[in-house]
Amino acid sequence: MSNLMTCDIPEKQWAQVVERKGGPPVYTQIPVSKPGPDEVLVKIKYTGVCHTDLHAMKGDWPLPLKMPLVGGHEGAGIVVAKGEMAKGVEIGDHAGIKWLNGSCLACEFCKTADESLCAEQLLSGYNVDGTFQQYAIGKAAHVTVLPKDVPLDGVAPILCAGITVYKGLKESGARPGQTYAKAMGLRVVAIDGGDEKRAMCEKLGSEAYIDFTSSKDLVADVKAATPGGLGAHAVLLLAVSEKPFQQAVEYARPRGTIVAIGMPANAFLKAPVFETVVKMISIKGSYVGNRQDGVEAVDFYARGLIHAPFKTVPLEDLPKVFELMEQGKIAGRYVLQMPE
Repeated sequence: MSNLMTCDIPEKQWAQVVERKGGPPVYTQIPVSKPGPDEVLVKIKYTGVCHTDLHAMKGDWPLPLKMPLVGGHEGAGIVVAKGEMAKGVEIGDHAGIKWLNGSCLACEFCKTADESLCAEQLLSGYNVDGTFQQYAIGKAAHVTVLPKDVPLDGVAPILCAGITVYKGLKESGARPGQTYAKAMGLRVVAIDGGDEKRAMCEKLGSEAYIDFTSSKDLVADVKAATPGGLGAHAVLLLAVSEKPFQQAVEYARPRGTIVAIGMPANAFLKAPVFETVVKMISIKGSYVGNRQDGVEAVDFYARGLIHAPFKTVPLEDLPKVFELMEQGKIAGRYVLQMPE
């Protein structure tokens, strides 16, 4: 039996529900779920919208997809109910629900802090309902307890975008003084398209911005922006199209590391064997952070060391956000505010 707060938890709630693969999401009322023994119920206040949510709606990836589905995996709110076996989180705590909603905690990967490799992983907004609803369920072991002085709207994007990039930086092996990640003392070259994204990247501290929509030689421009013109020590690939994944070896520095993070549908990594060998390039994948990565990424945010630009819109506007996302017109993150 779940331990519930004294305040009333409604029977019904507003949610964005994908009723069939391909969408669109439907703004409708659905029942509020009750947490199981090792789960918590979080009253979501804000939730970010990630490109993964669009992939989920379309069923782009070769993973079992829940239908109908409530998407979303960057939810920040307040714990309002918990099961009797839910440890480490209390009713009234501020908490975040992330992409990795749960794992078995017993396999070799879970035991060695690689929970994202668990064969029994639960994925918010993909194979279990996510955070595009007023009340969402999360495994207590995997929710991230948030400092109460941290704004829930601002921290929401950190729960996926922030953690995923932070994990990728760790996997890259980049060190202070090298080309990447301002908050960690690294030097950043940003590649994106358009003047709005230029202004955002420069405000956030990138030393150089390469606009792929206007650059006549992207590889040369990236290399020119790096120390000695030798290329980037680490490349984090976050794109939603395949081409950037094919270019990375060309502007990576000798002994550089290329980290694939974005997952364009049906895309492949390709690299010239000769150049990969003679430059001794490392190519690897990085897939969301573990539980401790989540704690550390939120701490970076809480100390004011990282900023995730966002715009807030109501939950009912999710279809409009998806349209802008498909058009490539989003700089930063859209955060959905729940109705009261």
